[in-house]
Amino acid sequence: MSLLNQLFNRGVFGAKCKTSLTLAISRIKLLQNKRDLQLKLMRKEIAQFLQAGQEPIARIRVEHVIREQNLTAAYAIIELFCEFVHARTPIIESQRECPTDLHEAIASIIFAAPRCSDVPDLLIIRNLFTTKYGKEFVSAAAELRPDSGVNRELIEKLSISAPSAEARLKVLKDIAREYNLEWDSSSTEAELYKKHEDLLGGSRQMKDTSPPAVDPQKRSSFKTSSSDRPQAPVVADIIETPPRKISSEVPSELKKLPKKEDAVRSNSNARTEARTESSEILERARAAIASAERATAAALAAAELAKVQYGLFKLEDKPCP
Repeated sequence: MSLLNQLFNRGVFGAKCKTSLTLAISRIKLLQNKRDLQLKLMRKEIAQFLQAGQEPIARIRVEHVIREQNLTAAYAIIELFCEFVHARTPIIESQRECPTDLHEAIASIIFAAPRCSDVPDLLIIRNLFTTKYGKEFVSAAAELRPDSGVNRELIEKLSISAPSAEARLKVLKDIAREYNLEWDSSSTEAELYKKHEDLLGGSRQMKDTSPPAVDPQKRSSFKTSSSDRPQAPVVADIIETPPRKISSEVPSELKKLPKKEDAVRSNSNARTEARTESSEILERARAAIASAERATAAALAAAELAKVQYGLFKLEDKPCP
């Protein structure tokens, strides 16, 4: 029964592996044709930028061109390995261990499967080899262990690191030569090979502003005089120095100041003078009011007298009956 299962599994593995490899090869060819057209358009745009003098844009776009070229070369390697494994599928199916001459091809396909999302058939092939040779074999190829056997050129083409300055300059010169451009690459070379300062790490040319270290033996020579800066007395000096006698004599400056009794007297005199002035003012006001009252009374009396005289005058003018 086990023999029949092994024969059945062998037949299933071979059929699935061949089908997935065939689909992967055809899909890679279609992607290669599409990528070739994109590369031509991108190179033409860079040539136009160089001709217009827009070198900064060309230096940025050339990185995309290099990345597409690397993917094109990687897909070409994978296509060859898929064709090789497809041709040796009966040998792989008949042996339990991986054949030595197929180790690099199978390991390279396993390594490229998760990195080439445009070809999902590679993941199916990877799962088939996981069932065939175990997870340890697949992990060694995926993690690039020392004995993984993955193709070195494929590793470089599928790396995500930024292209070097030499690679970018070479592609720019190739594009200028392809489109017969008279392009002076001196400014681009100076920009690509210029060492940019690491702003996160701080400027390396900044001078150390910290004060230099002073030798403890030389510190005594830097003492400041008492006129420049007052020095605090030492505790031992305070204890040892005897207390000074306080003189009972009053300083001459204090003698010149007015005494407290004199100040009180002067204040009282000023107050009395102010009171006398205010009393005089009140008396004057009272006299003015009294005179005004007398003038008012005299005016009223004069008015009453005028009324009486006027009445008598009218009586005299009337005829007697």
